Amino acid sequence: MKREILITSDGSSTIHLPDWNEQYHSKNGSINETYHVFIENGLKQIESEKVSILEIGFGTGLNCLITYLEAKKQVYYVGVEAYPVTADEVEKMNFISILKAENENAIFKKMHKVSWENQHEIAENFSLKKRKQFFEDIVDVDAFDLIYFDAFGARVQPQLWTVEIFQKMYNALKEKGILVTYSAKGSVRRAMQEVGFMVERLPGPPGKREMLRARKITEPLKVN
Repeated sequence: MKREILITSDGSSTIHLPDWNEQYHSKNGSINETYHVFIENGLKQIESEKVSILEIGFGTGLNCLITYLEAKKQVYYVGVEAYPVTADEVEKMNFISILKAENENAIFKKMHKVSWENQHEIAENFSLKKRKQFFEDIVDVDAFDLIYFDAFGARVQPQLWTVEIFQKMYNALKEKGILVTYSAKGSVRRAMQEVGFMVERLPGPPGKREMLRARKITEPLKVN
């Protein structure tokens, strides 16, 4: 499938798939989307000093990089990706310059160069394990505090936004764990609710009216 480098509205790059008219990040701003969806409405909602994160769609590593930059806690990060980006594509991503994070360029490169299927200490407070895996093969149970659900959209890959996939996400989260995604489709919200998630509609990132945040709460809520 043909792949092109595209500059989004906030100046940051992404990979565009013209055959699908789809891209790895929002055309309205790769970095803006990551901060709004995954950092503000995900990472910053976790109160504990340690956080375990599962990313569905490691892709260009942007979410991982910004999580590293913004984390004020110990992070254990697992990125799942069936089709890793190439080294040439990584080199063409301009995230470091747009973020003015030149001192962290070596860290970003390390995230992509470390081997798959092994856990690596990227920095003192940040460990990374990349898994080359199809999302339907995920079998983690009660393992994560937070899931970044950043798969390609349901328009082009509806099989990634089903009850079956969200059951796996629900199983993978710890009690009171959070899943965040840029999507706000009604079918996605209903699939999340069907497996037991409590789902919130939140204001979306630039270019999107809404996004979804789901919480795993298996214990009955206390009523005062």
